[in-house]
Amino acid sequence: MDLAEAVYRLTRKFPKAEEYRLTSQLVRAAASVPANIAEGDARSGRKDYARFIGIARGLLAETETFLMLARRIGLGPAETIDPVLGQADRVGRMLNGLHKSLEKSDL
Repeated sequence: MDLAEAVYRLTRKFPKAEEYRLTSQLVRAAASVPANIAEGDARSGRKDYARFIGIARGLLAETETFLMLARRIGLGPAETIDPVLGQADRVGRMLNGLHKSLEKSDL
């Protein structure tokens, strides 16, 4: 949830011309990460949960890609985008660990 909040705060500073382009895609992807984690947790069974964690991992990769693109095309300075990318990396490591744990328990 913290990553999605950081993305929302970051994109407020993006140019208005990007509102319906990269900004909306970035915000959607970032907000979908915790939403998929929550939905997976609410499902019955570890296999379903693992599937939704996998979806969240894909959305996180999308979020990271959009953040890197935003930095490369100058939508924000590296000083504001890089900390959010670092946060995304930490979330990715947690999701990878959780996904591995859930898959091991199915064996």
